[in-house]
Amino acid sequence: MIEQKIKSTVRDVKDFPKEGIIFKDITPILKDQELCTEIVEAFVEQLKSIDFDVIAGIESRGFLFGLMIANRLNKPFIPIRKAGKLPYKTIQQSYDLEYGSAVIEIHEDAFKPGQKVLIHDDLLATGGTVEASSLLIQKLKGEIAGFSFLISLDFLNGKERLKNFSEINISLASY
Repeated sequence: MIEQKIKSTVRDVKDFPKEGIIFKDITPILKDQELCTEIVEAFVEQLKSIDFDVIAGIESRGFLFGLMIANRLNKPFIPIRKAGKLPYKTIQQSYDLEYGSAVIEIHEDAFKPGQKVLIHDDLLATGGTVEASSLLIQKLKGEIAGFSFLISLDFLNGKERLKNFSEINISLASY
């Protein structure tokens, strides 16, 4: 089962990025090409029945599988990045993290108004970054088609926060 393979490969890093946080490190997964392929195929299987036009990946780990999934599904990929990292005209959204605050942005021409956007990231915690990404998509008059995550930390209730945008919320491993 893919969930067990993911959980047995993810590394817990205590007190990162600050004391009291147990960080779920996915980098050991990236060393296993077979597992990466299985993960992409698992996402493809779950996403093929969902109606969407583009995948937006959240910096930076959302790019890793987001681009592979987009390519496999023959969909465009849109990066959502930290402020100051995109070269063209952007719109921004600020938000709070569990351990600080941040600003993310997207190119103003990332997709056409009315397009359905699937938002992908490696991990769902409290949902702040994904909520901010959803607001960016809405500012550009896009529709949130759903969300996909490699890992969901269900005890932090991020899924509840995202229900205002879409009921579709896929994760391959939950804690």
